[in-house]
Amino acid sequence: MAHAASTHGSSTHGVAAHAAVHAQEHQQHPIKLYLIVWGWLFVLSACSYMVDYFHLQGYLRWGLILLFMIVKAGLIVAVFMHMAWERLALIYAILVPPVAVLIFVAIMFVESHYTFFTRLLFNGPAS
Repeated sequence: MAHAASTHGSSTHGVAAHAAVHAQEHQQHPIKLYLIVWGWLFVLSACSYMVDYFHLQGYLRWGLILLFMIVKAGLIVAVFMHMAWERLALIYAILVPPVAVLIFVAIMFVESHYTFFTRLLFNGPAS
């Protein structure tokens, strides 16, 4: 009889521990975090519009626009899509493929310029 009571007590403790872990997994984030992120998104959007307002041109313009866009997307994914609190394997599964695509695009960009300049060197300028 005493053994049954001790077994029952340990199973109750296990259920309570499981419930505590479950409650921690579904904890709601404070509203202050979301307000701060919304503020940063507003500031970054204003900076993006300032690029056009000041009539920046060329690589500086596109570099700044892309930088602001990537930072805003990162904030949205990290906080509003809760990626900051996910397992590292899931983060890698989502972030590594786009980074690999960007690396391959950069390699193709460099290679295309090499091909263009090689054609100019051996074939001369188009007439």
